[in-house]
Amino acid sequence: MASILIKILKKLKRLTLILRGIFEANNIREKILLFEKKSLEKNFWKNKNSAQKNIKEKNFFEDILNNYLKLQKEVENLLELYQLASTENNKDVIDECEKNLSLLLSGAKLTEAKCFLSNENDSFHSYLEIHAGAGGTESQDWAAMLRRMYMKWADKKNYKLEIISEHRGDEAGIKSSTIKICGSYVYGWLKSESGIHRLVRISPFDSGARRHTSFASIWVYPVVDDSIKIDIQEKDLRIDTYRSSGAGGQHVNTTDSAVRITHIPTKIVVQCQNERSQHKNKETCFNMLKARLYEHKLKKKDENVKSLEDSKTDIGWGHQIRSYVLQPYQLVKDLRNNYESTNPDSVLNGNIDEFLENSLFRSKGENK
Repeated sequence: MASILIKILKKLKRLTLILRGIFEANNIREKILLFEKKSLEKNFWKNKNSAQKNIKEKNFFEDILNNYLKLQKEVENLLELYQLASTENNKDVIDECEKNLSLLLSGAKLTEAKCFLSNENDSFHSYLEIHAGAGGTESQDWAAMLRRMYMKWADKKNYKLEIISEHRGDEAGIKSSTIKICGSYVYGWLKSESGIHRLVRISPFDSGARRHTSFASIWVYPVVDDSIKIDIQEKDLRIDTYRSSGAGGQHVNTTDSAVRITHIPTKIVVQCQNERSQHKNKETCFNMLKARLYEHKLKKKDENVKSLEDSKTDIGWGHQIRSYVLQPYQLVKDLRNNYESTNPDSVLNGNIDEFLENSLFRSKGENK
C-alpha cells in the first residue's frame, strides 16, 4: 500500500510541475489580467456578444487558476498527513489519504486538459454531424449508437441538446443526424472527434451470428456568433425544400418545411428539418452554413487538411481514428494516441472524457 501511495504522490507532483509549465507557456495569469483590463474599457459593453465572450473566457481561466492553486495546497497537506500517518502506522488515515489522492489525481488531469482549451474558437458551442458508412442497416445502427453516446456525454455535462436534422435508416438506426450542443467549451472538447469510427461486433441483424465491421463518420464544427464575419454570396447558393422524414409533429410529412442549402464553391451542404416553419429551418441552415464556412476557412490553414478531408470522403478501412471492439474481445482504442479502454459499455454510455482529454494532449504534442 505504501508503494502505491508513493507512486500516486510522485505522479501528482509531476502533474503540478506540468501544470505550472503549462500555465507559463500559455500565459494563463497574463490572459486573466488582459481580460480584466478589457472589461474596464469605456466601450466594453458596446458590443454585447464580445463582452459576454470576454467574461466567459475570463471566468474559465480563473477557474483553471483557482483549481491549480487549490490542488497545490491539497497535495502539500496530504503529503504531510500521509507522512504523519506512516510514522504512527495509522492504517485508517493512510486509507483515507489513498482515496483522496486518487480523486486529486483525476482532478489534476482534468485541469491539465482544460489548460489546452485556449484556441480562439474552443469556447464556442458545437454542431456534431453523424453519417453512416457503407453497409446498410449495420452501419446505420452503428451511427445511432454513436449519436446516443454523444448525447449521453452531453447530458452528463448538463449541456443543451437540439437535433437539427435526422434521416432514419430503412430498417434501424440512422443514415445521418446533425445535433447542436450548447455548453461551456463544447467545441474545444469535441473537435478531435472528427473522423471515422469503426465498430466490430456480432451483428444483431445477422441470423448466422457472424462478426461484422461497421463504419460511421463524425464531423464537428463550431457554432459561430455575430462577432464572426463570413461573406456569403446569394449567387453561390442552391436552396432546396423537401418534406421532413423525421419526428416533428403531425404536419411534418404534409408540408415542404425542411430546407437544404448547398454552397456551390465549396460543395458544403447543410440541412434542417426540426421546425415546422420553413422560414425557421432556413434561418438555422444559414447559421450552420456560416459555421461550416468558418470551420472550412480555419481548416485551410491547417497543413493536415488534405488528409482530414480524405478521411471524410471515404468512410471505411484505413481512415478510422478510433475502434470499438465488442467481440471477440472488449476494447475501445484511439488509433492516434493509442489510448484505450477495456470497458466499451461505459464508453458507449457517454463516458468518453478520458479519450477527449488524451486527444487534447496529443493535439498539443504531449506524450501521455
